[in-house]
Amino acid sequence: NMVVWQDRRAESVTNRLQDKSEIFEQKTGLVLDPYFSAPKQAWIRENVTKQGVVTTSDSWLLHQLTGEFVTDVSTASRSLVTDLDTGEWDRELLSHFDLQDEKLPKILNSDEIAGVTRHFGGIMPVGGLIVDQQAALLAEKCLEVGEAKCTFGTGAFLLANTGKRAVRSSAKLAASFAWRTELETAYCFDGQVYTAASAVRWLKQMGFINAASELDIKAASHHDGIYSVPAFAGLAAPRWRPDVKASFSGITLSSEPSHFILAVLQGIAAQVAELVDLVESDMGSALKTLRVDGGLTQSAVLMQSVADLTQRTIEIYPSQHATPLGAAALARVASKSGGWIKDSVIEWAPSHVFEPKWRSEQAQEFRTAWATAADSAL
Repeated sequence: NMVVWQDRRAESVTNRLQDKSEIFEQKTGLVLDPYFSAPKQAWIRENVTKQGVVTTSDSWLLHQLTGEFVTDVSTASRSLVTDLDTGEWDRELLSHFDLQDEKLPKILNSDEIAGVTRHFGGIMPVGGLIVDQQAALLAEKCLEVGEAKCTFGTGAFLLANTGKRAVRSSAKLAASFAWRTELETAYCFDGQVYTAASAVRWLKQMGFINAASELDIKAASHHDGIYSVPAFAGLAAPRWRPDVKASFSGITLSSEPSHFILAVLQGIAAQVAELVDLVESDMGSALKTLRVDGGLTQSAVLMQSVADLTQRTIEIYPSQHATPLGAAALARVASKSGGWIKDSVIEWAPSHVFEPKWRSEQAQEFRTAWATAADSAL
């Protein structure tokens, strides 16, 4: 049994700690929200079991492979109980969740060997430890300050490299370790769209499409005044409202299924555009391009909407497997007992590039109308 990241049951835990929210933000760089792992761990202890060890899936898998109980600093920094400056567990924050007596994994650098496994024949070292979105950031070679990517999976996650020192976001983005190796450390800002492919799955369940491959075929060419706030699991930055429900506005008797499909895709793109604005505001510089990966990058309608609403060039990563390729790059560093990350990341060229087709005035008009719809959903 596993509690996934979209599960909101730990809201009961975070609600009672709201008076401590500023402490969490300053120490961890994260917003106090059930999205992260420590509230889920506390909820399991309160409502499910006091037995055994409750941990994240990476630690469980590494234990099955090697017998060790470890995690890496990028994964730990997504917990709400790790100090962003030191990369160590914070005893005060653990006590707020009543987790101070829990057995916790040892935090390793991303290029450390976690242990050895015999599961694949012979003795094999296990290394290349990094949380999934940061792995994609690495694979897409966002190695310099201000370089950013967005992964379109179950949700959509925009990450931007913020450099060697920890900084906190003034726009309520999440701040985390991107990676830490023997030779280098990188931090990142992270903005989330909670439902992307999961919103497409809803379109399928409702009978608007039979499969995601039909999105571009069945989407309308114009939204016809329909705006969607696809907040099927709430809204993240900058609103952080897990209680918000999805909504459609502007529906008339002439509205067709194709308009709903386009509205959902444009609603996802509008949230990504908001995140781009927040990143640029925090960093004080504009993103010239946005690199993207994930299954939904196969939808040209969605990618064009992202280009139009962000008014940025969109570069499609040529593989749907950016996350494992990022981990593989770190495994190379680990296997060589050190080295620079840039020498281990595979060179790549975009499989497709989308340039904005909308005028900036048209994009702003749409985004203003969408923001009004989002405010109404609140």
